[in-house]
Amino acid sequence: MNEMNFFAVLLGALAFFVVGMLWYGVLFGKVWQRAARLSDETVRSGNMPLIFGLTFLFELLIASTLWHGIARSGASDRATMMMAIGFGATVMVPALGIHYLYLRKTLTLFLIDSGHIVTGMTAMGGVFLLFR
Repeated sequence: MNEMNFFAVLLGALAFFVVGMLWYGVLFGKVWQRAARLSDETVRSGNMPLIFGLTFLFELLIASTLWHGIARSGASDRATMMMAIGFGATVMVPALGIHYLYLRKTLTLFLIDSGHIVTGMTAMGGVFLLFR
């Protein structure tokens, strides 16, 4: 796992994206929308191709960074999952929490979004295990 595997990175980002589709669609869509104080009209008014495209690009950046860290460290399978979940839980979630404190966002919104991050990172780590 010494080189950048662009296919693994692509599939890892895709796994995170699919988690988001499920998370904000069938699992927590309406609860998230209420917690975020977004009306149906507001949600529909967004430029969805742009939003989804940028979301996927950001997830590619996350995936490439994670892959690079795992590859450079020579992490075992267990360590790969610890890095994936740990990065989500101890870097991304606290950063989101700080942001939400200043935006005065609700605990419900924070928990939904944090759950998405940790679950998405777990899925990404799982995909990376397939390419070791």
